[in-house]
Amino acid sequence: MKVGTTNESTRVRWLEEVLAKVPAGARILDAGAGEQQFRKFCSHLVYVSQDFARYDGRGDQAGLHTGTWDQSLLDIVCDITAIPQPDASFDAIMCTEVLEHLPDPLAALHEFARLLRPSGHLILTAPFCSLTHFAPFHFATGFNRYFYERHLPDCGFNLVELVANGNFFEYLAQEVRRIPTVAARYTDDQPGRLERQGMKWVLQMLERQSRKDFGSDELLCFGYHALAQRKG
Repeated sequence: MKVGTTNESTRVRWLEEVLAKVPAGARILDAGAGEQQFRKFCSHLVYVSQDFARYDGRGDQAGLHTGTWDQSLLDIVCDITAIPQPDASFDAIMCTEVLEHLPDPLAALHEFARLLRPSGHLILTAPFCSLTHFAPFHFATGFNRYFYERHLPDCGFNLVELVANGNFFEYLAQEVRRIPTVAARYTDDQPGRLERQGMKWVLQMLERQSRKDFGSDELLCFGYHALAQRKG
């Protein structure tokens, strides 16, 4: 059973496909680049990375953390809402799984509009719903489709593509799979043998329902992938 396991792989595949379509030689900003996970998909581009470089992998130790976090190779270290680059100096901007870590995501969208040339593309991903992670730099659990449909046009963009990642059943399966890990950290009560078998039955049910799904992403999904174009 793979239900609930494809959140990241689906997102990575979409990013790879979208980045491959950016014309060779274009200048791209990876805003909130972190460890520059997607630099490998930008070998045909002039890649510039930015992050505020204050997360160290441990944070305040609440919620989920990476343990280590290397940002020693960033090109620009600054606040994402005040990036020291000229107006219209990028052909594309990529910002992946970052908006939930910003106190003011709309200010970041306005900054991206300033930095992009007319008709330049903004490539965004963010969770619909997320557990506490990278705390204390976690300010929103996620964003639904109406966030993009309302705010991207207001910030100077035309929304070209908005794709849901997963669905209600996929998301529930992801969290069912997380139960033993969360229980180990926050309780002294691990699921027993029969309960683990019950979890398998629940996952089988969710996989079947996910295959038959025809729109539950409007209730809940892993997140959205958005491609927008700077208005001319």
